[in-house]
Amino acid sequence: MKNFVPASFLILALFACQPAQKQKPEQPDSPKGKFVVYQVFTRLFGNTNTTNKPWGTIEENGVGKFNDFTDRALDEIKSMGVTHIWYTGVPHHDVITDYTEYGISNDDPDVVKGRAGSPYAVKDYYNVNPDLAIDPANRLAEFEALIERTHKHGMKVIIDIVPNHVARNYQSISKPEGVSDFGENDDTSVEYKRDNNFYYIPGEAFQVPEFLNGYQPLGGDDNPLSDGKFDENPAKWTGNGARLAQPGFYDWYETVKVNYGVKPDGTYDFDLLPEGYDREDYEAHFEFWQNKDVPDSWKKFRDIAVYWLEKGVDGFRYDMAEMVPVEFWSYMNSAIKMKNPDAFLLAEVYNPALYRDYIHKGKMDYLYDKVELYDTLKHIMQGHGSTDNLPAIYDGLEDIEHHMLHFLENHDEQRIASADFAGKAEKGKPAMVVSTCLSTSPTMIYFGQNVGEPGDGDMGFGDETRTSIFDYCGVPAHQRWMNYGKFDGGQSTDAEKELNTFYKNLLSFSANSAALMGDYKEIHSYNRQNTEGYTDKLFSFVRWNGDDRLIVVSNFEEVSHRFQLKLDEKTVKALHLTDGFYQLTEQLTNEDEFVLEVKNGKGKVELELAELESFILKMDVLSDVSE
Repeated sequence: MKNFVPASFLILALFACQPAQKQKPEQPDSPKGKFVVYQVFTRLFGNTNTTNKPWGTIEENGVGKFNDFTDRALDEIKSMGVTHIWYTGVPHHDVITDYTEYGISNDDPDVVKGRAGSPYAVKDYYNVNPDLAIDPANRLAEFEALIERTHKHGMKVIIDIVPNHVARNYQSISKPEGVSDFGENDDTSVEYKRDNNFYYIPGEAFQVPEFLNGYQPLGGDDNPLSDGKFDENPAKWTGNGARLAQPGFYDWYETVKVNYGVKPDGTYDFDLLPEGYDREDYEAHFEFWQNKDVPDSWKKFRDIAVYWLEKGVDGFRYDMAEMVPVEFWSYMNSAIKMKNPDAFLLAEVYNPALYRDYIHKGKMDYLYDKVELYDTLKHIMQGHGSTDNLPAIYDGLEDIEHHMLHFLENHDEQRIASADFAGKAEKGKPAMVVSTCLSTSPTMIYFGQNVGEPGDGDMGFGDETRTSIFDYCGVPAHQRWMNYGKFDGGQSTDAEKELNTFYKNLLSFSANSAALMGDYKEIHSYNRQNTEGYTDKLFSFVRWNGDDRLIVVSNFEEVSHRFQLKLDEKTVKALHLTDGFYQLTEQLTNEDEFVLEVKNGKGKVELELAELESFILKMDVLSDVSE
C-alpha cells in the first residue's frame, strides 16, 4: 500500500492539552478492549476425517471430541483476542448413534433431523452429547476438564440453553436427585395447565409429518426405529407453536414447545413486572420474584442454569428467546446474576421492537444485531446494498449499542464464501472491520470463518452454504488450518493464511483497544457530500476514548479508491484536535503511516484503499514544532 507521509509533515505539529473525555463503562473481565466470542460447533472442530459421505455415520465421517481442544488449540483461539468460547451443541441432544450400552435410549430417526441430530433438540439437560467424549460413560467429566482448560487459557465458557422447546423424547437419565423431568408430572388430559411443562392435544396421538421433496430419514438407510411412527399420546404442541397432532414438514417437528404459563389464547398466567422495572437492576428483579408463585417450567430452567454455573460455565446463549415471555427472563437471568454477576447472557431475538424489553426487563446482556446491521452488511457485500444505510442503524440503536452483539457468520447463517452469499471470503474483510469497530458491543466469529470456509457439499439433512449442524462431517478449510492437531495452518492455502492473519490482527486489536470502548461518530455522510471519489461503497467513522483516537475507513468494492478523507468541524471538536499535524498509523498491519492535517478547525488526509481494504488509523501528535 502506498505511503502518504510527506517528509515535511513529519516535523510539523501543533498540539493542545486535552480536556477529560467522557468514559464509557468497561466490561467486566475485559480491562481495556472488547469482548470477542468464538463460536465453535463442538463436534466438528477437531474432526480430521475428510470422507464427507452424505448421511455418513460417525464411523464413516468421524466426529470431533472435547479432548481435541488441546492446549495448543486453545492457545491459537486465544491469539485471536478471544475472551469467550461458545461451545455449541454441548447439552445431550437426540442422536442416531447407538449408546444403549451406556444406559442411553435410542432416538427415533422419524423425529431426529440428520444422523448426528440437531443441537436444539435437547434430550437431557443434565449431561452432555455422548458423541463428544472419548469415553461416553465419562462424558460429563471430559467436559468439566474442557471448562477447566479453557479457564486456564484465560477464556470463559458459554453453552446453549434452549428454553422454548425440548426434544420430543426428552428423558434425563442424569438429573440430580429430587429433580423431575419435563412433563413427568403433567396432567395430560387437558390442553393447558399452568404448571404443565407442555401443551397437549387430548384425544389425538402424534403423527410423523408427511415428508416432502423426496426426503427420507437417514437418507433411506435402514434403521429399526425408522418406520414412519413415533409413540406420543396425547400429542404435544410442536416447538414452533404448531398445534396439530401431525405437524408440517417445515415445522420444528423434532421438538415440543415448553409451557411458561402462557394460555392458548396468549394471556399470561403469572405476575407481570411492575411499571418502571425496566430501570431496576438484576438484584431488584431477583427480589421481586422471591415471594411470587411461578410456573414449574420457570423453576426447571433456572435450576438447569444454576447446575451448569456450578460446574464452571460462565454464560449461556439462549435460542429463540423472544418466543418465551420477558418476565421469565427477568426471573431466570436475575437468579443467574445473583450467582455470577459477570455471567455472559446472549439471546437470539430478531424483532427490533422487543430489543429494549429483553435487555432492560429481561436482563439480557447481549442480543444478536441480525436484522439491521448483519442484513445490511450482507447486502453491501453482495454488491446490491449501500453504505449510506449504515449510519441510521447505529443512530437507531445508540442507547443500546453496547448490548447488540455483532457477527457475520454463525451456525444459522450462510458462510460468507458460499456461492449464495458473497462467493469470496475476502469480501467479508471490510464488513468485519465495520462490524468489529462500529460499537462497544462484543464481536463474534464462527469457527472456519477465519480461513474462508465456504460450507460446500451436501452432507445429508443440512443445507449447502451452511456448515451442517445436523450431520457428521469434516470442515475442509478449517481442517487445513487445524493440520492434524498442530493448529498452525500448515495445510492452509496462501489465501487462507492471509485471511487468518487478517482476522487475528483485527480481533486481537479490538480486544485491546480502549478507543473501541469509547465514543463513536460517523464521518461517512459528510464525506459523501464533500469528498470527490468517495462513494457509497466506502464507509468511515471515528472512535475515541480519552487520548486514544481512531479513524476507521473501509472499501467494500473490488476496485481501489483514492480520495481525501475529511473531518468536519464537529468531528474535530469532538476529538479535541487543534490545528496541526497528526500521524496516523495503520493498526491491522502497522506498516502504513499517513498524516492528518487539521487547519481552520477541519481535517483532511490523503488515502488510497486497495480493493476490499480497510484502515484502522491510530492518531498520534507529531513533534511539537510550529511552522
